[in-house]
Amino acid sequence: MSEFQSGVTAQDKYKTLKDGTVAKYIYYGCTRSKDIHCKGGYLEEKVLLAQLLEIIEKLDLDKTGMRRQLETEIERHKEFNARILGRKDDYRAKDVDIRNYAKYILENGTVFEKRSLLDCLKTKIILKNKTIST
Repeated sequence: MSEFQSGVTAQDKYKTLKDGTVAKYIYYGCTRSKDIHCKGGYLEEKVLLAQLLEIIEKLDLDKTGMRRQLETEIERHKEFNARILGRKDDYRAKDVDIRNYAKYILENGTVFEKRSLLDCLKTKIILKNKTIST
C-alpha cells in the first residue's frame, strides 16, 4: 500500500511510433520507501487523472488553499482581459465552485498547478493494485 502524496513517484517513458514521432507516457508507481517489496504496479497518468476525477466529489479539500489559488488565477485572467482584450468583467472567486475548479486543473492544468492542487487535499489517497482510493 502506498500513500499517494509521499510514496508515489512519476517516471517518463518515450516510445518511437511507426511514423517516426515520439510519444511520451507518464507512469506513477510506488517509491518503495516504506515497503521495499511493494507490488502496487504502475499507473499511467491519464488513468490516474480519470480515477481522481471520479473521486474528487468525495475528497476533503483545503478550500482555503484552493480558494487562494483560484483568486490568484481569476486576478490574472481579469488583468489579461483588461490589458489585452480591453474588457472589464466583474466576477469573483466566491462565484466559482471549488470542485469544478479542481476538476478543471486536473484536466487542463500544468504539472505545477496539479501538484499545488494535490497539496490542498486533506484526504489521504491510497494507491493499491493500480487503483486509487480514499
